[in-house]
This record gives sequence, C-alpha cells and structure tokens, in this order.
Amino acid sequence: MQNVALEGRMFVLSANQYATRSDYPPGYHTEDGSDPVTDLIGGGSCLVGTHGRFLAEPDRSGETILTAELDLGETTRGMFDFDPVSHWARPDVFQLAADGRKKDPVVTGEIE
Repeated sequence: MQNVALEGRMFVLSANQYATRSDYPPGYHTEDGSDPVTDLIGGGSCLVGTHGRFLAEPDRSGETILTAELDLGETTRGMFDFDPVSHWARPDVFQLAADGRKKDPVVTGEIE
C-alpha cells in the first residue's frame, strides 16, 4: 500500500477483512482448528499518505476503525516532485481516441 501511495502521490485507504473461526458456520472446516477465537483472516487495514508514510499503521488486533487527518494539499505538493502525467501531457503530439464503431470480438486474417 505504501508503494501504491508513493507511485501515484495519492492517499491509500486500505480496508482488509478480519475474521475469526467463530465468524464461520460450525461445519466449516479450517486447517487452523475449531477454536472460535482463532484468527482466520488477519486484517491489516491501514491509511497511507501521498509519500508512502503510514497515517494509521496496519492493525491486526481485531475489528477496528482507523482514522486520520488528511491534508488534501499533499496531492498538489506531490506533483512538484513527481507528476506522472501532467507535465508530460503533449496534446500537440499525443491524443486519446476511442473508436465507437461495432466490431467483431474475434478477427482472423489481416487486421486493419
């Protein structure tokens, strides 16, 4: 999650599931046994800032709600040291074009 935040200079809010054996029906077999307090899915939700620093560390202690104050100006400041698209934008050279004509999903032979 830190790498994603750093690469995109964006906030990452990662919500991961936490579940114990007691969250599953009695007949559900697990390799971890049948003790109801056994963690089957360990959670690890976290909040990451635009430069890859944790705003709320991954939590594996159980069900929880993470909070953090976000400085939305960080996204703008992040573009000064890494701007993956804007300063490379060259509408005089590159353009995005979408061809809306219907086409066959499979083409054999030469392709236009």
